[in-house]
Amino acid sequence: MTLNIRVGHGFDVHPFAEGRKLILGGVDIPHQRGLAGHSDADVLYHALCDALLGAAGLGDIGHHFPDSDMQYKDADSARFVAATVSALSERGWTVGNVDVTVIAQEPKIAPHVAAMRERLAGLLLVDQSAVNIKATTTERLGYVGRKEGIAAHAVALISRRPG
Repeated sequence: MTLNIRVGHGFDVHPFAEGRKLILGGVDIPHQRGLAGHSDADVLYHALCDALLGAAGLGDIGHHFPDSDMQYKDADSARFVAATVSALSERGWTVGNVDVTVIAQEPKIAPHVAAMRERLAGLLLVDQSAVNIKATTTERLGYVGRKEGIAAHAVALISRRPG
């Protein structure tokens, strides 16, 4: 029996780096440091790609967009989300809903959530009500609590396209 719905989970983490923009959920967030990475290091988009790819049984973001490939150097991670949605669509899947948690001691994420949801809904081809983004801290524990970086968890539900 083949299920018509699937769930995937994704996780990503990047350390802070000087001289880089902080991009989360496709939004440029004012902060003194950005995140280190081969692309724009958008942990929210990266975790979400892993959740979507995992739900469809298509591996992970590193397989599809390897950091050894120079075409992805400093790439806008929206490109990864759009390509992932396209790969799902080619296989008959559509996004049902997504839920993402950003884990950061700093900066405050809440003021940027509405812009992130709007941008992400457009990339996922869903209504904004199908996109949830929230943030938490680690109460100053661990690498996030020491302000060494930012992490994100994502869960995605996909379903077979009707017809």
